[in-house]
Amino acid sequence: MHHTWRNMKQIIGKSDRIDFPAFGLENIQARIDTGAASSSIRASYIKETQTTEGSVLSFCLLGDRKHRHSTTNYAIKKVKSSNGQVQERYVVKLDIVLFGKKYKTDFTLARRKEMKFPILLGRKLLRNRFIVDVSKQDLSFELKAYNKK
Repeated sequence: MHHTWRNMKQIIGKSDRIDFPAFGLENIQARIDTGAASSSIRASYIKETQTTEGSVLSFCLLGDRKHRHSTTNYAIKKVKSSNGQVQERYVVKLDIVLFGKKYKTDFTLARRKEMKFPILLGRKLLRNRFIVDVSKQDLSFELKAYNKK
């Protein structure tokens, strides 16, 4: 099969560190999870309120009140968790930076305090963009550090 440089996929490891430019958050640990269809991020203080303009969702990213965010652009989706339970979760669109490129992707908001990785990157983000090499990690983070030299 003939490949051009345009459709070559980036190799990503089993985990990496990603940036959320809108929040000034950098180098947040993320696990690459090919078993998950969608991406998820740890959030707390998740609250939906009704205003005269409509529904507003507010939440704190990574369980930190400094990273409070409100949006009217969200959805509610049924998600099956790793233990098979179906839960309703809020879904928001967030910009992330990986390998120096910005991607807008859907994240379900998860109360995942006990998890080592506050972020899981799922297949919707990975598909047609990345190939996962589980023997590697932090490839985007290393590239960023190298480019800063």
